[in-house]
Amino acid sequence: QVQLVESGGGLVQAGESLRLSCVVSGSIFAYDIVGWYRQCPGKQRELVATITRDRIISYADSVKGRFTISKDNPKNTVYLQMSNLKPEDTAVYYCHARIIRRDYWGQGTQVTVSS
Repeated sequence: QVQLVESGGGLVQAGESLRLSCVVSGSIFAYDIVGWYRQCPGKQRELVATITRDRIISYADSVKGRFTISKDNPKNTVYLQMSNLKPEDTAVYYCHARIIRRDYWGQGTQVTVSS
């Protein structure tokens, strides 16, 4: 059974940094793509950043230059380093993984950025 466990959310002030972590069950190398999405109240879930098995990376325009996604294969962990956080980054952040055309989600971790 695929499990994704996030950690690292919290309350910060604008301009500060946070790092989110997501540990995936099994070998992370087996996943076609892993990444992060976020959802604000009343809005649809949106892509933040993804990284493929071959380390091809994509970012939402709103986070380019501020967020960095990476993965540590031996630790089966994907990270999201968030810098220069803004109030509009406030959301629940979800870890996502796809394997054999099926999507899996973590439980979400709250990130709140105060102005």
